[in-house]
Amino acid sequence: MKVLVVGGSGFVGTNLCRELKQRGHEVTAMSRSPNSDDLPKGVNKVMGNVTAYDSIKDAFDGMDAVYNLVALSPLFKPSGGKEMHDKIHRQGTENVVRAAEKNDVDRFVQMSALGADPDGPTAYIRAKGRAEEIVTESVLDWTIFRPSVIFGDGGEFVSFTKLLAPPYVSALPGGGKTRFQPIHVTDVARMMADAVEDEKHVGQTYEIGGPDKLTLAEIAKLIHESDGRSTTVVPVPMGLAKVGLTIGGAIPGFPMGTDQYRSLKFDNVTDDNAIGAFGYGTGELTTLRAYLRDAHDRN
Repeated sequence: MKVLVVGGSGFVGTNLCRELKQRGHEVTAMSRSPNSDDLPKGVNKVMGNVTAYDSIKDAFDGMDAVYNLVALSPLFKPSGGKEMHDKIHRQGTENVVRAAEKNDVDRFVQMSALGADPDGPTAYIRAKGRAEEIVTESVLDWTIFRPSVIFGDGGEFVSFTKLLAPPYVSALPGGGKTRFQPIHVTDVARMMADAVEDEKHVGQTYEIGGPDKLTLAEIAKLIHESDGRSTTVVPVPMGLAKVGLTIGGAIPGFPMGTDQYRSLKFDNVTDDNAIGAFGYGTGELTTLRAYLRDAHDRN
């Protein structure tokens, strides 16, 4: 199968390209800077920017399947402002879907996010929801993935948590009670590769998460424990956190803003983890604790 991975040189993209290549597919990775050393040998590279249709359209010719992974991080404030979420996620998806339709691509897989909703509380969630609408209204045979936070080598979730919750004393909004369901990037890549190899996944939206539902406070303690340190969580009232992040968000270079505050007001966990649709059980997935232990041993 000839597969195009849009956003193929990113964190999830490189892992997905590796998985697809190992399965014998002919893989092309598209990105704005496709010369990534992380891409496995034999993966084709092509330059393209999803916000510029003419720069991507030719790469879709002859492709059997396309993955759209291009995304901005919800963990940090975009350098171009909140409108960048709409530009990258909604408009970018519009261009990718258009190119896939014009080239009669057989299968299309969209990376979305838990809680994606056109009327959601953050710019990221709203843009992801509107992107989903574009996909589901297309003529493509689509599959949508809504993962919880993804961790692994090269990911930003662990480093983000260290920034938000430093060692020894961590002042966390609401005491860090927001729940997450971290899932390892290789587990995500396996499921996404499965999605184009079985027709039963066509027209399905899958919420996926890891084996454990953990609060932000629990995650912070696990991360610092793996570094041989401890932390005491000091609750910060949500109202005070809102004021702090609102003020901080107005400062150039400050990494978080009001959307990051809003995202901490709701859990990032699945209602019904769909990993079973791919034949996986929670016992087969990598836990955050095991990953941190192995990462510490490697270092």
